[in-house]
Amino acid sequence: MVQKKYEKEDILRLVEENDIKFIRLQFVDILGTLKNVAVTVEQLEKALNDEIMFDGSSIEGFLRSEEADMYLKPDLDTFEIFPWRPQQGKVARLICDIYKADGNPFEGDPRYVLKKVLNEAWEMGYELNIGTEFEFFLFHTDENGNPTTITHDKAGYFDLGPLDLGENVRRDIVLTLEDMGFEIEASHHEVAPGQHEIDFKQTNALRAADNITTFKLVVKVIAQRHGLHATFMPKPVYGMHGSGMHCNLTLKNTEGKNIFYNKDDKLKLSDEAYQFIGGLLKNARALTSITNPTVNSYKRLVPGHEAPTFIGYSTNNNSTLIRIPTSRGEDIKLELRGPDPSANPYLAIAAILKSGLDGLKNKTKAPDEVSHNELKEKNYSILDEEKSLPVNLKDAIMALSKNEVLKDALGECYDNYVKSKDLEWIEYSSKIHQWELNKYISRY
Repeated sequence: MVQKKYEKEDILRLVEENDIKFIRLQFVDILGTLKNVAVTVEQLEKALNDEIMFDGSSIEGFLRSEEADMYLKPDLDTFEIFPWRPQQGKVARLICDIYKADGNPFEGDPRYVLKKVLNEAWEMGYELNIGTEFEFFLFHTDENGNPTTITHDKAGYFDLGPLDLGENVRRDIVLTLEDMGFEIEASHHEVAPGQHEIDFKQTNALRAADNITTFKLVVKVIAQRHGLHATFMPKPVYGMHGSGMHCNLTLKNTEGKNIFYNKDDKLKLSDEAYQFIGGLLKNARALTSITNPTVNSYKRLVPGHEAPTFIGYSTNNNSTLIRIPTSRGEDIKLELRGPDPSANPYLAIAAILKSGLDGLKNKTKAPDEVSHNELKEKNYSILDEEKSLPVNLKDAIMALSKNEVLKDALGECYDNYVKSKDLEWIEYSSKIHQWELNKYISRY
């Protein structure tokens, strides 16, 4: 997204010039769900002075009722006009940080969690840039407007119209995003019928998280306008590929130089890059609890569907957690393939960066690259915890509970996050699923 530097006067002028009547003050809860408080233009100056209050006790993972008063502090550089709203009486948004009544930042705000880790990186002399490859499905809705799992096309990887019936939807999504300042590198049909991918150009980590939040809103709104339902559920259909949110990572120094690059290395990676990889792999099982936060996430992380299952890195194997793309010289990146689009982007990026910084601090040695043949020959078992990603949400949360690095990253969010995920796992485990009925009701 194009970087901006707005002052209050700029926002007031843009609102007047564009006949904007409503401003949505946006933030996310601990699960990454987008929330907002809408104010009229008459209340804008009050909003810009950080005087808009809301009840934090009603938000997932926030405060107890006796600590309910929260204030929204808009990040002025996130000001955007919604292109799909009416031309008269337009609607704009501002992404906000959350503050307590005493004037201090609320440490349970996911955006604060990310900012805290970004500050830690900056003090070490680093800045993280991220570009995401976002996959999602487009499904028909039923007569009541509820989503189904019926795909709207039978196309496959890189197909185009007339097979790709989502071509027009995808085009409208991209054009809308570009109207909002996004820089889109590519968009195409993915492997599964009804599945699509849109790739963002790299930007700094905070803006990347803001972009992800905005992107998910835009995709759902535009799909709905085409009579379809867009879902970021990681694995909505059994037997098909799931949807990932691959993260292309570059770590730069304070002078803007990519510290992952070393022209003399076989893979063109520096010692710092290998240490960052080492940190990601060392913390991978706990990291997965944040980058893959739902019960359904683990239906995607299975062999045979181009999703990672093995804790390692490779240049040519999609089953490893990290892929090293073909070197583009000083633009070399690490592709983290594990995350999925159900993740809270602020917590996920904070956890990714914290894991990499842990590797840098401790000079963690990355293992050797895993080749395709080696992985096949060794036939690693999913029961081998040292080499495999968690097989379900419970395993991932257990790994998080033992990981001090990521506990520190989550800070005030940790207890509420784990409690929320515990309840999700208990609810799922206690339900009777159709597979169980099909398997057992006649046999026993």
